[in-house]
Amino acid sequence: MSEQEFIPVYMLTGFLESGKTTMIKSMLSDPDFSAGQRTLILCCEDGENEYEPEELQKYNAKMVMFDEQSDMTSLKLKELNRSYRPERVIIEYNSIWTIEFISRLRLPPLWEWVQVITLADATTFENYMTNMRNILTDPMKEADLILVNRCQPEFRKSYWRKQMRAMNPSATILFENMDGSSEDGVSDEDLPYNVNAPVIDISDEHFGVFYLDSMEHPERYDGKVIRAVGQPFPHARLSKGFYYFGRYAMTCCANDIQKAGWICKGKQSPSASAFIRLTAKCEKATDPDGRTTLILHETSAEPAQAPKDKYVSFMNI
Repeated sequence: MSEQEFIPVYMLTGFLESGKTTMIKSMLSDPDFSAGQRTLILCCEDGENEYEPEELQKYNAKMVMFDEQSDMTSLKLKELNRSYRPERVIIEYNSIWTIEFISRLRLPPLWEWVQVITLADATTFENYMTNMRNILTDPMKEADLILVNRCQPEFRKSYWRKQMRAMNPSATILFENMDGSSEDGVSDEDLPYNVNAPVIDISDEHFGVFYLDSMEHPERYDGKVIRAVGQPFPHARLSKGFYYFGRYAMTCCANDIQKAGWICKGKQSPSASAFIRLTAKCEKATDPDGRTTLILHETSAEPAQAPKDKYVSFMNI
């Protein structure tokens, strides 16, 4: 085994039959996730969907079952690390055991939490939310990603999103539909600004919300007028009469600063330092890579002070 800086640990949790095993199998078969790494799967419950030995061998994975909560100890994890020498670890966790229990365990050297994913079955979501709320929501409070699967068009995704967002403001929330598509469940009323106003005023603190939502739902803003403060950045690939309107954003850390914005057609002189208050009409368009995006058409612009916060915050809705 080559030297690793750390061994990533992924945990998938949720009620029995919420789709944890299916998702782990999908992860193992995904070439963007798997490249032959020696994987240790720690399984904490028996479900209908099981791991076949041939399947595990194909993806260089080993599975260890914990039948009882008392079997999962820091000492046992240390022994498994020494025996299997994993390059990554995936835990299929029994949510009945609580997040508090596993968070108290001391992980072996080099093991580091990378992602906690909580899965929920949409067909039982409201029933569990009413009758077993604490058990259902306990793993959601610490999740990086909450995935609600088996959704139908009539399900109350926006309402559920609000409930989950109140418990965990920082998690990514996704709804997976029966047809295989996925969505964030964000409706117009979830946004922190009025999308039906004659002019949609985007405050400095909600610039990041608007940016992300416009990337995911450009059709929501097609033909609408927005007003926001940003910079008319120069752009080497844009011809005269166009500039890149946006702000600097810290995407993950202080060393990863990028521009977040849109191509804008207008009269402003590109500048890397000046700020303007732009009023523009949005147009849904297709970029050279075939992706649907927004283009802004400047209707007016005036000098503005720089926002109080230097970088855009991708604050969750």
